[in-house]
Amino acid sequence: MPRIAINGVELTYEDSGRGERPFVLVHGFTGFRDDFREQLPALIGLGRTIIYDHRGHGDSAHAGDATGYSFDQLVDDLRDLLGALGVARCDLLGHSMGGMIALRFVLAYPQHVASLVLMDTAARAPDRMPRAPLAAAGAIARSQGMASLAALLRGRAADDPSRPDAERRLERELGEAFWERRRRRLVAMDPEAFVLALELVDQPALTDRLHEIACPTLVMVGEQDAGFLAPADELARGIRGATKVVIPAAAHSPQLENPPAWIAPIRQHLERVRA
Repeated sequence: MPRIAINGVELTYEDSGRGERPFVLVHGFTGFRDDFREQLPALIGLGRTIIYDHRGHGDSAHAGDATGYSFDQLVDDLRDLLGALGVARCDLLGHSMGGMIALRFVLAYPQHVASLVLMDTAARAPDRMPRAPLAAAGAIARSQGMASLAALLRGRAADDPSRPDAERRLERELGEAFWERRRRRLVAMDPEAFVLALELVDQPALTDRLHEIACPTLVMVGEQDAGFLAPADELARGIRGATKVVIPAAAHSPQLENPPAWIAPIRQHLERVRA
């Protein structure tokens, strides 16, 4: 995969398909571009598609120091990646933490965003995301390594009553591949990047600025993604003219848990804003 030097690190990206204005996908915390692997052929069929790994995630370089990770830095990385690829305007999707980055990006650089898709994300600290467990996970990652953290999370999953049915169903369907995918995401991550988890829960709310977003916006949320249902309502109410879609039989990763119900509104959105 190609890599490009951006703000002191090399970011891995994929730029596929054809079209004047690309669809750019921004993954979430602990994720990487593989989160959209199965959907990439369909997206490329709709036009030029760019996916990339945040610094400290996937195949992108590690900053190696917690000071190299912040929401502001990830916004700057997105801006400069688009500039380096010659993208003046794009249709932008942000998933989870990636949606928080996309929100900050469109507020800072509205001229670069033709339309917005906000997927299982929030304009504030999400519901049901306590700080202490995230801080503890970061401490384990630093002291024992990411592979140990992946094994620990897997061991706890079976008895976790908060796991949604959609996630458990996907685990049954994929078998060991489900856990291998999760392990791969975690072991690729810089342990120091766990500082971003604290930004997730400590972030100042952007709800009072949502009215500033003027581009066509699609808000998507899995019907079982309990912590993001109310934030999705807030996004849809706060952004003028926004459309909200609830993905049935899906939780925090609807592109994996119910792909047909995820791609259909994406296709409709892109066809409408590119007409």
